[in-house]
Amino acid sequence: MISRQALLRVGSLMGLVVLWALVAWVADSSVLPSPWQVLMSLGRHTLSGELPFHLAITLWRVLVSFLLAMCIGTLIGIVMGRYKTLDIAMDGPLVLGLNIPALVMIILCYIWLGLTDVAAIVAVALNKIPTVIVMVREGARAVDLRLLEVAQAYRLPRLRMLRQVYLPQLYPYLMAAARSGLALIWKIVLVVELLGRSNGVGFQLHIYFQFFDITSILAYTLAFAGVVLLIEALIMRPLEHRLTRWRG
Repeated sequence: MISRQALLRVGSLMGLVVLWALVAWVADSSVLPSPWQVLMSLGRHTLSGELPFHLAITLWRVLVSFLLAMCIGTLIGIVMGRYKTLDIAMDGPLVLGLNIPALVMIILCYIWLGLTDVAAIVAVALNKIPTVIVMVREGARAVDLRLLEVAQAYRLPRLRMLRQVYLPQLYPYLMAAARSGLALIWKIVLVVELLGRSNGVGFQLHIYFQFFDITSILAYTLAFAGVVLLIEALIMRPLEHRLTRWRG
């Protein structure tokens, strides 16, 4: 049985498609193809194998960058939230990291590390790590220390205390960091590919921009957006529900 929430989400997306079709019909211009034209282009690029190849490469870069940013950012965020002296000492570099433009970081990484996948992934991760640190630090500050004291009084093993007492209080902040991280990383990866890679969705968008192929640009965008929505519906939302169900 389809839930009411699912129907509302699907209905809102269908409303956007209908609006798009109406605007394209009224404009009657080559710079705004209809949804049907974009779907036909999407099918051609998919059947040729071109779109799945470049989409897979982009998703791989997104995954590695995301995991790297989440692991490093979570570790630093917990330490800063736990130890006030370190928090004060590292606050300046953190603010600086939050405000360095993504484009500057990408260019510097390409200059320092070369036009490689390593440079691309490092540039994306460095742009996201400060945001993760800020969110996880707030979660670490909000941890109820009295619960930890009770766990220590009952002599719970450290691993069990971490898994059952400490981390559950951090899960909402970790999920917020993960969601915002993905939203940011999707965009930065495309810019990284556009500037310095010879494959991926960003690279393909740059090629089609040079040929003024709006239909192919929208086809790739639609495929990319579809993957994002699937990840949100099949992974992020169920994971969030599972990790935070203890809150009732």
